[in-house]
Amino acid sequence: MTADDHLFPAESTQRQIARELYGLVRDLPLISPHGHVDPALLADDVAFGDPARLFVVPDHYVTRMLGSQGIPPSRLGVPSIDGTPVETDGRAIWRLLAANWRLFRGTPSRLWTEKVFADVFGITTTLTADTADEIYDALAARLAEPEFRPRALFTRFNIEVLATTESPLDELAAHAKLAADGWGGPGGRVITTFRPDNLVDPEWPGWAERVAALGELTGQDVGTYPGFLNALRARRDLFIAAGATSTDHGHLTAATAELDEGEIAVLYRTALGGSSDVKDAEAFRAHMLIEFARMSIDDGLVMQLHPGAWRNHNTALHLRHGRDVGGDIPSATDYVRGLKPLLDRYGNDPRLRLVLYTLDETAFTRELAPLAGGYAALYLGAPWWFLDSPEGLRRFRETVTESAGFYNTVGFTDDTRAFCSIPARHDVARRVDAGYLARLVTEGRLPLDEAAETIADLAYHLPKRIFNLDGSR
Repeated sequence: MTADDHLFPAESTQRQIARELYGLVRDLPLISPHGHVDPALLADDVAFGDPARLFVVPDHYVTRMLGSQGIPPSRLGVPSIDGTPVETDGRAIWRLLAANWRLFRGTPSRLWTEKVFADVFGITTTLTADTADEIYDALAARLAEPEFRPRALFTRFNIEVLATTESPLDELAAHAKLAADGWGGPGGRVITTFRPDNLVDPEWPGWAERVAALGELTGQDVGTYPGFLNALRARRDLFIAAGATSTDHGHLTAATAELDEGEIAVLYRTALGGSSDVKDAEAFRAHMLIEFARMSIDDGLVMQLHPGAWRNHNTALHLRHGRDVGGDIPSATDYVRGLKPLLDRYGNDPRLRLVLYTLDETAFTRELAPLAGGYAALYLGAPWWFLDSPEGLRRFRETVTESAGFYNTVGFTDDTRAFCSIPARHDVARRVDAGYLARLVTEGRLPLDEAAETIADLAYHLPKRIFNLDGSR
């Protein structure tokens, strides 16, 4: 097996077919409809910082693994909110990573990082304590070159669409700058995604203040529930004008509920007054998912739901370094019962596209594949976060295809903040799908010509169509 056969099946006949299928999609443009790259990166087009601030400091996969071995985030340059001093020497951070690189054996973090080193920066030397400075210097030299600035890499990566994710309170200045520059890369574009979590979770500290800010931003009376909805609709309209084709909802659970006007008005007033309990907050979030589904039917935005992350589970990490620094843990999710109220109302309405993600792998066969195979509105998102790995991607195809087929899934979405890893993640997904389809061909379950059509759909056509990136809706 050669390096070109990376991640392909070991069996020779399957491997040969996988090579052929992968060759059909290797150079297709990248569709990235669900991601978290900071749009200012491309709007400002400033050279990346030192290698440690590109590969270590912001990468939760890296910092949590090192943290699991007793290396605190402060030694890795992760900013603190409690005044804890943090390492600022990029080379020292890099050396610490290199000295502990063995911890990443067998992990997707190592796979992605080494692919980025080789495919983007032309560095094939293995990272060790002895090679740390050599690789650091080589990376730093390339990052200083114009060809390695964000916009140049966007074009080189062959990205056709890159979606970022913003709060409704974001004024979208970076997207405005990109529009003013007339820039999206040759044949490419950068769009925003409407992410309202911080405005629909009364348990999130500062919720009432953010709601007030929403009212000021839109000129709506958010002291009333109808005014709150009008304000959200106004921001959705603005996001659509900025290119958005989807929304993104990161709730703790998949619970949905349709409350009557009186019940939701009371819940809303209670939340604004700071008197909501845990049950009230969950009921409010559950009702808002149905409101958002209704809005999506009206304005055409694709709705994405990815529940199941117990946010900031590591309390000490949260208190020292704040939110979203690697302290989140997957939890079990009940989709069948949770989504029933929403599906009763809109599940058979083809005007709604609801893309479901999960961190609970056991739900793929038991719940998600049968749901997507039974409701016109539902699609399955790619394996996400802890499941975004070669084995996770393989298990996904093996567990959902028999019930949901390929065409109730959305193809691959990279869901990353790490801009330079985007092509590596797509390449891994294309290789894994090629291997899976090759097995179906050798088992006589799928003709080769249909496998060829399917892999192109998974890699390119499905995400482009389902996320409304082809102008078909």
